[in-house]
Amino acid sequence: MEYDYEYFKKEILKLTQIDLNAYKERQMKRRIDTLISKHAIVGYDKYVTALKSDAVIFDEFINYITINVSEFYRNPDQWKYMDEVVFPELISRFGKNLKIWSAACSTGDEPYSLVMALSKHIPLNQIKIYATDLDKTVIAKAKVGLYDSKSIASVPDEFKKKYFTQVGPSYKISDEIKSRVEFHQHNLLKDKYPTDYNFIVCRNVLIYFTDEAKDEVFRKYYSSLKPGGVLFIGSTEQIINYKEIGYGRKNSFFYEKPL
Repeated sequence: MEYDYEYFKKEILKLTQIDLNAYKERQMKRRIDTLISKHAIVGYDKYVTALKSDAVIFDEFINYITINVSEFYRNPDQWKYMDEVVFPELISRFGKNLKIWSAACSTGDEPYSLVMALSKHIPLNQIKIYATDLDKTVIAKAKVGLYDSKSIASVPDEFKKKYFTQVGPSYKISDEIKSRVEFHQHNLLKDKYPTDYNFIVCRNVLIYFTDEAKDEVFRKYYSSLKPGGVLFIGSTEQIINYKEIGYGRKNSFFYEKPL
């Protein structure tokens, strides 16, 4: 069975460019085994065949293994610190044309939250967020911009009233906000990283990576930041060797590349 899974990982890398070796094996294997059982498929080799021949099963697989738990203003206290401390410092340092990357952006909750939060400091028409995710399915959902009440629960009331319209039981975000975000597909473990960013946000995705993969990603983010730029990570994550990489720590979730 273990040999079977090794074969599976190699086939997935060829098929999708997703390197499953970079993910914690027990968690990822459990997720994949659940999918295989759902379709009553016997063995990883048969599942690979199904992935190659059935577009529905393939899309389901990509969507299922890429972790897409997201919500607007997740961990509000951290967004408060960003609003009161980080944004004013970045604007003072770099001006109002900030270059911002929302990495592993999932269904768009995070980059759209960034636009709204920034709008308190910068005119909306000057805001541009570069948002990326591995999963093209969630990018498609992000572009639609339709969310349930739980997803938008932490959005400040002023923004809920101004930028969301109720559509049945769901809430659609305004085109005014959507137009400030540019979405692209990107593989954190394989693709080239963009450069010269003032602010990078990547939250609650690296917990699924191995320590080696995390270290590689944090080092690449460091290279992607301009001196004086800031990285914002999730409440479930930490950069243990941040000093070795070169970061200064502003607090538990914000790390700065020194000027």
